[in-house]
Amino acid sequence: MADGALKIVEGSALTAQQKKDLLNRLARIEGQLRGVQKLVALAAEPSDIDAVAQQMAAARKALDRSFVQLLTSAIQTQSADARDLEEARARAAHLAAMLDKFA
Repeated sequence: MADGALKIVEGSALTAQQKKDLLNRLARIEGQLRGVQKLVALAAEPSDIDAVAQQMAAARKALDRSFVQLLTSAIQTQSADARDLEEARARAAHLAAMLDKFA
């Protein structure tokens, strides 16, 4: 992803910096996945599968970390922007449900 390829929209979901950080992390993962594709294409020996598996596991772990970063950022931003305690609790409950559903 080239710098400036995506316009960062202002809103209350995440701050612009949180979005930038997450997009940078996702761009690195995208690069990892391109590397995995190349390893798969070039795999010629049974031992090449070890390298593919290792890189797939690393990309999966990086994507898992980006998911945690997304939810952590959302919790920080959305609870800070809540009008009152009840709204903060509702937002936290929604994010907790997402964690339960997708993690």
